[in-house]
Amino acid sequence: MNAITFDTHEFVKELCDAGFEEKQAEAVTKAIRKAQESRLDALVTKQDLDVRLAELEIRLVKWMVVTSISIIGVLFALLRFVPLH
Repeated sequence: MNAITFDTHEFVKELCDAGFEEKQAEAVTKAIRKAQESRLDALVTKQDLDVRLAELEIRLVKWMVVTSISIIGVLFALLRFVPLH
């Protein structure tokens, strides 16, 4: 997965320049970084989606084949009861 870079040192410096105490700036930076990391863990990649889509396509094709065979079987069974005269 692609990482999103976050320069924590630069962010702490910016907060301190804006009037935060160093301890406060570090706490805010830590909280933002944790939130950012937790969001990244929940994301999926295009490759993840492609794999899942391929699995679903295979299941759909299998279902269609089984359903088609079942319908043909039922039709042949019903035809046995239809008089041909």
